Amino acid sequence: MTTESGTTEPEERADTDGATGGVFDDRILTVPNVLSFVRLLGVPVFLWLLLVEHADGWAFVLAFASGLTDFLDGKLARLLDQSSRLGALLDPFVDRLYLVTTLVAFVIRGLIPWWVAVLLVGRDLVLTLTLSVYKRRDLPPPEVIYLGKAATFALMSAFVWLLAGEMDWALDGFGRAFGGALLVWGTAVYVWTGLLYTGKAIAVARSIPAVAHRST
Repeated sequence: MTTESGTTEPEERADTDGATGGVFDDRILTVPNVLSFVRLLGVPVFLWLLLVEHADGWAFVLAFASGLTDFLDGKLARLLDQSSRLGALLDPFVDRLYLVTTLVAFVIRGLIPWWVAVLLVGRDLVLTLTLSVYKRRDLPPPEVIYLGKAATFALMSAFVWLLAGEMDWALDGFGRAFGGALLVWGTAVYVWTGLLYTGKAIAVARSIPAVAHRST
Protein backbone atom coordinates (compact mmCIF):
# COMPACT_ATOMS: atom_id res chain seq x y z
CA MET A 1 0.00 0.00 0.00
CA THR A 2 1.08 3.59 -0.50
CA THR A 3 1.39 5.25 2.88
CA GLU A 4 0.94 8.93 3.71
CA SER A 5 4.64 9.44 3.13
CA GLY A 6 4.45 7.79 -0.30
CA THR A 7 6.36 4.61 0.54
CA THR A 8 5.00 1.18 -0.24
CA GLU A 9 4.09 -1.60 2.15
CA PRO A 10 3.62 -4.83 0.21
CA GLU A 11 2.81 -6.90 3.29
CA GLU A 12 -0.21 -6.86 5.60
CA ARG A 13 -1.93 -4.18 3.61
CA ALA A 14 -5.52 -3.29 2.88
CA ASP A 15 -6.60 -3.77 -0.69
CA THR A 16 -8.69 -1.24 -2.58
CA ASP A 17 -11.86 -3.15 -1.83
CA GLY A 18 -11.17 -2.90 1.86
CA ALA A 19 -10.08 -6.47 2.55
CA THR A 20 -7.05 -6.89 4.73
CA GLY A 21 -4.26 -9.30 5.21
CA GLY A 22 -2.82 -10.21 1.83
CA VAL A 23 -1.97 -9.03 -1.60
CA PHE A 24 -4.41 -9.32 -4.49
CA ASP A 25 -4.49 -12.74 -6.07
CA ASP A 26 -4.66 -13.50 -9.78
CA ARG A 27 -8.17 -14.92 -9.89
CA ILE A 28 -10.21 -13.93 -12.93
CA LEU A 29 -13.49 -15.82 -12.61
CA THR A 30 -14.97 -14.29 -9.47
CA VAL A 31 -18.48 -13.00 -8.77
CA PRO A 32 -17.35 -9.32 -8.57
CA ASN A 33 -15.43 -9.64 -11.86
CA VAL A 34 -18.43 -11.23 -13.59
CA LEU A 35 -20.58 -8.30 -12.44
CA SER A 36 -18.00 -5.85 -13.78
CA PHE A 37 -17.90 -7.66 -17.15
CA VAL A 38 -21.70 -7.54 -17.34
CA ARG A 39 -21.62 -3.81 -16.66
CA LEU A 40 -18.98 -3.40 -19.37
CA LEU A 41 -21.18 -5.19 -21.92
CA GLY A 42 -24.03 -2.91 -20.95
CA VAL A 43 -22.23 0.26 -22.08
CA PRO A 44 -22.92 -0.02 -25.85
CA VAL A 45 -26.46 -1.20 -25.14
CA PHE A 46 -27.07 1.86 -22.97
CA LEU A 47 -25.78 4.20 -25.69
CA TRP A 48 -27.95 2.49 -28.30
CA LEU A 49 -31.06 2.82 -26.14
CA LEU A 50 -30.36 6.46 -25.31
CA LEU A 51 -29.13 7.85 -28.61
CA VAL A 52 -30.60 5.61 -31.31
CA GLU A 53 -33.88 4.31 -29.93
CA HIS A 54 -34.53 7.15 -27.45
CA ALA A 55 -35.92 4.42 -25.22
CA ASP A 56 -35.45 6.39 -22.01
CA GLY A 57 -37.40 3.89 -19.92
CA TRP A 58 -35.16 0.96 -20.84
CA ALA A 59 -32.07 3.17 -20.53
CA PHE A 60 -33.30 4.06 -17.04
CA VAL A 61 -33.58 0.37 -16.12
CA LEU A 62 -30.12 -0.40 -17.46
CA ALA A 63 -28.53 2.59 -15.70
CA PHE A 64 -30.19 1.57 -12.44
CA ALA A 65 -28.96 -2.00 -12.82
CA SER A 66 -25.44 -0.75 -13.54
CA GLY A 67 -25.41 1.38 -10.41
CA LEU A 68 -26.70 -1.53 -8.33
CA THR A 69 -24.05 -3.97 -9.60
CA ASP A 70 -21.37 -1.30 -9.08
CA PHE A 71 -22.45 -1.13 -5.43
CA LEU A 72 -22.59 -4.90 -5.07
CA ASP A 73 -19.27 -5.91 -6.60
CA GLY A 74 -17.18 -4.19 -3.93
CA LYS A 75 -19.38 -5.54 -1.16
CA LEU A 76 -19.21 -9.06 -2.56
CA ALA A 77 -15.45 -8.86 -3.00
CA ARG A 78 -15.13 -8.32 0.74
CA LEU A 79 -17.91 -10.70 1.77
CA LEU A 80 -16.70 -13.58 -0.41
CA ASP A 81 -12.99 -12.77 -0.04
CA GLN A 82 -12.70 -12.52 -3.83
CA SER A 83 -10.53 -9.44 -4.25
CA SER A 84 -8.25 -9.73 -7.28
CA ARG A 85 -5.80 -7.74 -9.33
CA LEU A 86 -8.18 -7.85 -12.29
CA GLY A 87 -11.05 -6.58 -10.16
CA ALA A 88 -8.96 -3.73 -8.78
CA LEU A 89 -8.36 -2.57 -12.37
CA LEU A 90 -11.64 -3.55 -14.02
CA ASP A 91 -14.09 -2.01 -11.55
CA PRO A 92 -12.76 1.58 -11.71
CA PHE A 93 -12.24 1.24 -15.48
CA VAL A 94 -15.89 0.33 -16.02
CA ASP A 95 -16.93 3.13 -13.64
CA ARG A 96 -15.01 5.69 -15.70
CA LEU A 97 -16.20 4.25 -19.01
CA TYR A 98 -19.83 4.41 -17.92
CA LEU A 99 -19.33 7.91 -16.59
CA VAL A 100 -17.67 9.25 -19.75
CA THR A 101 -20.06 7.59 -22.21
CA THR A 102 -23.09 8.70 -20.19
CA LEU A 103 -21.78 12.26 -20.03
CA VAL A 104 -21.28 12.36 -23.80
CA ALA A 105 -24.72 10.88 -24.44
CA PHE A 106 -26.41 13.27 -22.02
CA VAL A 107 -24.71 16.28 -23.61
CA ILE A 108 -25.84 15.10 -27.06
CA ARG A 109 -29.40 14.71 -25.73
CA GLY A 110 -29.24 18.11 -24.00
CA LEU A 111 -29.85 16.62 -20.54
CA ILE A 112 -26.82 18.26 -18.89
CA PRO A 113 -24.68 21.33 -19.72
CA TRP A 114 -21.57 20.63 -21.80
CA TRP A 115 -19.28 22.30 -19.24
CA VAL A 116 -20.23 19.71 -16.60
CA ALA A 117 -19.00 16.96 -18.92
CA VAL A 118 -15.79 18.89 -19.65
CA LEU A 119 -15.17 19.36 -15.92
CA LEU A 120 -15.68 15.69 -15.05
CA VAL A 121 -13.77 14.26 -18.01
CA GLY A 122 -10.97 16.79 -17.48
CA ARG A 123 -10.62 15.60 -13.89
CA ASP A 124 -10.08 12.02 -15.05
CA LEU A 125 -7.60 13.07 -17.75
CA VAL A 126 -5.51 14.93 -15.17
CA LEU A 127 -5.50 11.91 -12.85
CA THR A 128 -4.47 9.65 -15.73
CA LEU A 129 -1.44 11.86 -16.25
CA THR A 130 -0.51 11.67 -12.54
CA LEU A 131 -0.21 7.87 -12.75
CA SER A 132 3.13 8.35 -14.50
CA VAL A 133 4.47 9.73 -11.20
CA TYR A 134 3.90 6.36 -9.52
CA LYS A 135 5.03 4.34 -12.53
CA ARG A 136 8.37 6.16 -12.71
CA ARG A 137 8.96 5.30 -9.05
CA ASP A 138 7.89 1.65 -9.30
CA LEU A 139 4.98 2.39 -6.97
CA PRO A 140 1.43 1.09 -7.23
CA PRO A 141 -1.36 3.57 -7.97
CA PRO A 142 -2.68 5.45 -4.93
CA GLU A 143 -5.25 3.89 -2.67
CA VAL A 144 -8.85 4.48 -3.55
CA ILE A 145 -10.43 7.49 -1.83
CA TYR A 146 -13.84 6.18 -0.96
CA LEU A 147 -15.30 9.68 -1.03
CA GLY A 148 -14.48 9.58 -4.75
CA LYS A 149 -16.31 6.27 -5.04
CA ALA A 150 -19.29 7.90 -3.34
CA ALA A 151 -19.10 10.80 -5.78
CA THR A 152 -19.11 8.39 -8.72
CA PHE A 153 -22.14 6.63 -7.26
CA ALA A 154 -23.88 9.99 -6.77
CA LEU A 155 -23.20 10.96 -10.37
CA MET A 156 -24.46 7.67 -11.76
CA SER A 157 -27.53 7.99 -9.52
CA ALA A 158 -28.01 11.53 -10.83
CA PHE A 159 -28.04 10.22 -14.40
CA VAL A 160 -30.66 7.64 -13.45
CA TRP A 161 -32.93 10.28 -11.91
CA LEU A 162 -32.38 12.70 -14.79
CA LEU A 163 -33.53 9.93 -17.11
CA ALA A 164 -36.52 9.40 -14.84
CA GLY A 165 -37.30 13.08 -15.34
CA GLU A 166 -37.56 12.49 -19.09
CA MET A 167 -40.18 9.77 -18.68
CA ASP A 168 -43.91 10.42 -18.75
CA TRP A 169 -44.90 9.47 -15.21
CA ALA A 170 -45.95 11.02 -11.89
CA LEU A 171 -42.40 11.55 -10.59
CA ASP A 172 -40.87 13.20 -13.63
CA GLY A 173 -40.62 16.59 -11.88
CA PHE A 174 -39.05 15.00 -8.80
CA GLY A 175 -36.63 13.07 -11.00
CA ARG A 176 -35.37 16.24 -12.67
CA ALA A 177 -35.02 18.10 -9.36
CA PHE A 178 -33.43 15.26 -7.40
CA GLY A 179 -31.19 14.28 -10.30
CA GLY A 180 -30.02 17.87 -10.66
CA ALA A 181 -29.20 18.08 -6.95
CA LEU A 182 -27.22 14.83 -7.08
CA LEU A 183 -25.40 16.07 -10.17
CA VAL A 184 -24.28 19.25 -8.38
CA TRP A 185 -23.18 17.38 -5.24
CA GLY A 186 -21.49 14.56 -7.13
CA THR A 187 -19.64 16.95 -9.44
CA ALA A 188 -18.34 19.02 -6.51
CA VAL A 189 -17.09 15.99 -4.58
CA TYR A 190 -15.71 14.33 -7.72
CA VAL A 191 -13.61 17.39 -8.50
CA TRP A 192 -12.56 17.71 -4.84
CA THR A 193 -11.30 14.11 -4.69
CA GLY A 194 -9.48 14.75 -7.96
CA LEU A 195 -7.61 17.54 -6.23
CA LEU A 196 -6.79 15.18 -3.35
CA TYR A 197 -5.39 12.55 -5.74
CA THR A 198 -3.37 15.23 -7.53
CA GLY A 199 -2.00 16.45 -4.20
CA LYS A 200 -0.92 12.91 -3.33
CA ALA A 201 0.89 12.59 -6.65
CA ILE A 202 2.67 15.91 -6.13
CA ALA A 203 3.74 14.83 -2.62
CA VAL A 204 5.14 11.56 -3.99
CA ALA A 205 6.97 13.37 -6.80
CA ARG A 206 8.60 15.73 -4.30
CA SER A 207 9.55 13.15 -1.67
CA ILE A 208 10.59 10.10 -3.70
CA PRO A 209 13.09 10.19 -6.56
CA ALA A 210 12.24 8.49 -9.83
CA VAL A 211 13.81 5.10 -10.46
CA ALA A 212 16.58 5.20 -13.04
CA HIS A 213 15.91 3.29 -16.26
CA ARG A 214 17.51 -0.13 -16.15
CA SER A 215 19.38 -1.42 -19.17
CA THR A 216 18.46 -4.90 -20.31
